[in-house]
Amino acid sequence: MLRTETVRKILSWYEGETPGLKSNLSRLLMHGRLAGTGRLVILPVDQGFEHGPARSFAPNPAAYDPHYLYELAIESGVSGYAAPLGLLEQGADTFAGEVPLILKLNSGNSLVNAQDQALTGTVEDALRLGCVGVGFTIYPGAEASYGMMEELREITLQAKSRGLMTVVWSYPRGGKVTKAGETGVDIIAYAAHMAALLGATIIKVKLPSDHVDLAEAKSTYEKNAIPVTTGADRVRHIMQASFAGKRIVVFSGGAAKNTEELLDEVRAIRDGGGNGSIIGRNSFQRSREDALKLLAEVMDLYA
Repeated sequence: MLRTETVRKILSWYEGETPGLKSNLSRLLMHGRLAGTGRLVILPVDQGFEHGPARSFAPNPAAYDPHYLYELAIESGVSGYAAPLGLLEQGADTFAGEVPLILKLNSGNSLVNAQDQALTGTVEDALRLGCVGVGFTIYPGAEASYGMMEELREITLQAKSRGLMTVVWSYPRGGKVTKAGETGVDIIAYAAHMAALLGATIIKVKLPSDHVDLAEAKSTYEKNAIPVTTGADRVRHIMQASFAGKRIVVFSGGAAKNTEELLDEVRAIRDGGGNGSIIGRNSFQRSREDALKLLAEVMDLYA
């Protein structure tokens, strides 16, 4: 398929990047059911690290098998598949070239209380596996956040110099951020902006609520009448904070929810100008049939 004008326009936003990186971004944007639309739906499976195997896969035991996850990504026609090293390795030969891969380079686990993540993969691993990019989580607000940002700086330099994209999971927590503030519209906008400033090719954030968390920000939101009433309003604001919409932003599917709740979120992302969704537990925890049906409905809304 020839690259569409929509994709050409998106690539033009990434000034100063290498042809290799733009080629890999184009591969992602031109793959699957949403190819050429500028929209993305990505399957992420890093929850085994984050929550443990039973909490992640017991609702649909087929998902314990890494090949099942590759098959779900390929059969559904999602834009890409993101996972830690072991999951991508177990299937890299069998499914080589069938879906764009993103190697998640750092991970946390629920046995530790620290708001930090360990490096669990390398840029060289991503190249060896034929990935289009690498993923990395930062926790703006956490005690370890400056160290995470410095790690990301080094990884971004390595990845971009080799033509790989960086996908930044920017999840605020700790510090001045309250629990409600972790999805507050001002905090999510701040997190997205920080990811953009750190050189993210693609930014991943949670879908914001209408809560404004920082006392210093409330007067600004009120004085400038920033619209945050509807989900689409809030998504529009996150896109504005991401270089006036000149960075790709995808939104987390979050905890398991029913189909209509998820589709309502997708409509808000679409109507607010967001680029798409990263949907993990809400897909692979369902049966194959139900997951394929859900992902098709999501992609139909974006298309």
